[in-house]
Amino acid sequence: MTQGIPDADDSPEGEDDFPGDEAPPAAGAGLQGEWVAGPAHSGERLDKALAQLVPEVSRARLRRWIDEGRVLVGGKPRAANAAVAAGERILVDVPAQAAPEGAPRAEPMDLAIVHQDADLIVLDKPAGLVVHPGAGNAHGTLMNGLLAHDPALAALPRAGIVHRLDAGTTGLMVVARNERAQLSLSRQLLDRTVTREYWALVLGACLEGGIVHGTIDAAIERDPRNRLRFRVGRSALARPARTHWKRLALLEAQRPAVSWISCRLDTGRTHQIRVHLEHLGHPLLGDPVYRRGLPAGTAALPPLARQALHACRLALVHPTSGEECAWFQPPPADLRAAMRALGIDARRLDRP
Repeated sequence: MTQGIPDADDSPEGEDDFPGDEAPPAAGAGLQGEWVAGPAHSGERLDKALAQLVPEVSRARLRRWIDEGRVLVGGKPRAANAAVAAGERILVDVPAQAAPEGAPRAEPMDLAIVHQDADLIVLDKPAGLVVHPGAGNAHGTLMNGLLAHDPALAALPRAGIVHRLDAGTTGLMVVARNERAQLSLSRQLLDRTVTREYWALVLGACLEGGIVHGTIDAAIERDPRNRLRFRVGRSALARPARTHWKRLALLEAQRPAVSWISCRLDTGRTHQIRVHLEHLGHPLLGDPVYRRGLPAGTAALPPLARQALHACRLALVHPTSGEECAWFQPPPADLRAAMRALGIDARRLDRP
């Protein structure tokens, strides 16, 4: 079941990663202070030396401030690629700015916080909650709730959000609480060292040649016939995507057969799991968008008001301590009820 098809979403939902520093913060993050270049910085480019002196701020943002003339060396602006000498004083004067007009606003809401410390918030996103504002979703998003929960997140790009889930997908998400943590998480996503495991219920046996696990390596692009959908494609706009899957159980007590599978992501593309599985002829139960090839008898399966997809496991390296951190979240009530109706032992649903 491995596919080898060679390798932007304006929708407010999707399993996208945000590993860059392109997005502006909800409010302008500032920095004011003075640093002295040491012997280790002598001869280094200004942007590189400053990144070493101020590791909590991304190099992209520091370069932007240098280009804007907000970084002075010896009292004068200097180019980002200009060398610094030991003993030179580097002054940064970037006052914080109020949130621009139209920026996301804080809106109190109940958040299912699984873990929180000075660097991270790990939460269990419910079904129906859009992650951040977009067309048709200006309010009531997770970002709005996060800004109310921690107003300091307004100074970060996307309020600290480094990846997202579809509105109909439930489960674990991590949010950074400072720029240093956001940079660390973004790099881990780029390096593919963050473990994200999803449980899904799909139509069919998920079996090919006697193998019950595999990798789907197929680039994804927007469907030109339907802006709400994505598809496996070969155009220049298609983005590489890789999903590893494993069948956990085959549920044949009813027809058509259903498989309970786990999926682990190497990449985070919009609707990645849903697109990959539908492409292989195994659409998710309850998916309102990706339903190609649904066989007769599907109506007899347990009803779901959204796709049967849940982010159950999350593992990463803590940005400050360097420790391996892992969390597990059992499926919510609606998905749990469907899984039990299909004959899955409820005790299996609570095991990390």
